[in-house]
Amino acid sequence: MDVVRAFHERDRRALARALTWVESGLPEGEELLKAARGQGHARVVGLTGSPGAGKSTLADRLIEAVRARGDTVAVLAVDPSSPFTGGAILGDRIRMMRHHKDEGVFIRSMASRGSLGGLAGATVAALALLEAFGFDWVFLETVGVGQSEVDIARVADTTVLVLTPAAGDAVQAFKAGVMEIADLIVVNKFDLPGGERVVQELKATLEFAPPRPAGWQVPVLTTVAQSGQGTEELLEAVEAHHQHLERHGLLEPHRIERARFEIASVIQALGQESARKSDALVREVAAGRLSPREAAGRLVARALEAPDQGGEA
Repeated sequence: MDVVRAFHERDRRALARALTWVESGLPEGEELLKAARGQGHARVVGLTGSPGAGKSTLADRLIEAVRARGDTVAVLAVDPSSPFTGGAILGDRIRMMRHHKDEGVFIRSMASRGSLGGLAGATVAALALLEAFGFDWVFLETVGVGQSEVDIARVADTTVLVLTPAAGDAVQAFKAGVMEIADLIVVNKFDLPGGERVVQELKATLEFAPPRPAGWQVPVLTTVAQSGQGTEELLEAVEAHHQHLERHGLLEPHRIERARFEIASVIQALGQESARKSDALVREVAAGRLSPREAAGRLVARALEAPDQGGEA
């Protein structure tokens, strides 16, 4: 109870402990989440794109721009999992260390733990805690896994796709389908050769893209995150998109879709855990005596019969 009280008193150590509860799936985290949901209204911005595009450096510059306005910001960075411990590699924390003494900045790395959609399963729950804590902005940075990295659009209010002038980067974005989820497109490292060409290719492709909600026109911006060039313009574009969502009543549907994604993530995690613990059933499938669908049905039935550990009927 001391941690819960300290959380509501905006104690950063209590926030860190609460996030650990949630990520570990502990009952204490579930209870805190019930009270925390819907208690904040942060602007949630997702940063996605291929590895090496400069997402972490760009996030670092965006933190700087947000703090210059007097707003508070949290960064939830989903890092690749260690193949040995399952923990996060913490690469993003290393890049953003210069903000660690700023009370208006909170940075947390989470392990992807094999999640294929670019987000860890507990990401949405962690996001709810960060919003309830009172941050004005929350940046979500994904693993950078390419073709699977589309879950971010179901969680973030504004999805920023970060590309570079590197050969084939834009083409890969087209192939991966990531272009379709982007609310803003940023060509980072614009000072490298080929930057203008990539911008023109993107603009030409967007002319044939499906229409976005309420007529939103996806802008193509340029940045050099290493020097901070273009960061302020990017932040203004994010604000313009947020105002577009507010003006057309699209924020609430976003929050509902976020909850839907979270429920699906919990179901998926429970299913994977059940499959790992059901060797006999797995052997039946391997021997051809049961179909995977029949086995899954039995696992679901068992889960429904099991008492609810969360305390609800």
